[in-house]
Amino acid sequence: MKIAIISDAWLPQINGVVRTLMRTIEELRALGHQTHVVSPDLFRNLPCPSYAEIRLAVLPARRLARLLDGFQPCAIHIATEGPLGYAARRYCLARGLPFTTAFHTRFPEYVKARIGMPLGAGYSVLRRFHAPASGVMVATLSLERDLDARGFRNLKRWTRGVDTAMFHPRDKAFLDLPRPIHLYVGRIAVEKNVEAFLKLDLPGSKLVVGSGPQLADLKRRYPDVRFAGPRQGEDLARHYAAADVFVFPSRTDTFGLVLLEALASGLPVAAYPVPGPLDVIDGASVGFLDEDLASAARRALDVSPELCRDYALQFSWRRSAEQFLANLRPFA
Repeated sequence: MKIAIISDAWLPQINGVVRTLMRTIEELRALGHQTHVVSPDLFRNLPCPSYAEIRLAVLPARRLARLLDGFQPCAIHIATEGPLGYAARRYCLARGLPFTTAFHTRFPEYVKARIGMPLGAGYSVLRRFHAPASGVMVATLSLERDLDARGFRNLKRWTRGVDTAMFHPRDKAFLDLPRPIHLYVGRIAVEKNVEAFLKLDLPGSKLVVGSGPQLADLKRRYPDVRFAGPRQGEDLARHYAAADVFVFPSRTDTFGLVLLEALASGLPVAAYPVPGPLDVIDGASVGFLDEDLASAARRALDVSPELCRDYALQFSWRRSAEQFLANLRPFA
């Protein structure tokens, strides 16, 4: 099957959406399917205001139509609600083509955190965007229930996986910092609530891996924290494995791929009891969820690394890709 995937989030961005799409595409191709990604780099694009790492396609409708007409897909999946997502939505509706979408990111919460827009207004916009889709893919039961209560329909589950060959326990001597080492991996942005982690009174060291619009400010204000910048591949995997506990301060993630990467590396998790962490680790004895994040981090240090690793082995990218395929709506 020829599958077109339209995404405003793509390389060189490094985030959960991009990693999910890349791994899904790898599995789809291994299963014999053709994929074509329509991304901002194929268009004239501009940096997103306040977040220059994100590029936004400018007036993409005509070129997007030419690309899709040329590829002649059997199914179209719209991954994001940006300029490309809207252009692809209009393309499908104008031609009477079914399409699926995905709810990867809680943009209403992000916009509220940045400019104060009411949540209701943000969800109203997204509800209208996703309404014509034959399926709206969501990663967890918590998110499915939340969106259903907000009036979203045709919700379909699309779980996540982890590369357990890349992320696995390794020599902890890779990091020469006072222990225990408390690690955060992800975007350094206000919606990720990173400062809640940096403020914690914890023994040992705090290590932050990632980049984003808050990086320079937080480096200046927290000189005792080690900021390692963005890391990828084996370098990222070594940073995970050399830490002692993974601290996840976000309250707005729809899943949190980094949770699985940490667990696969033998790291227990400390997080707030919110959707994402509740879906991934609650009841699994591989970490602690607590409104007192420092308490959760201290208790997580007693969790067995072997138990974390064994739990992560249950999450397969092949299974994730098979769910994605089952959710698609091929053209008749």
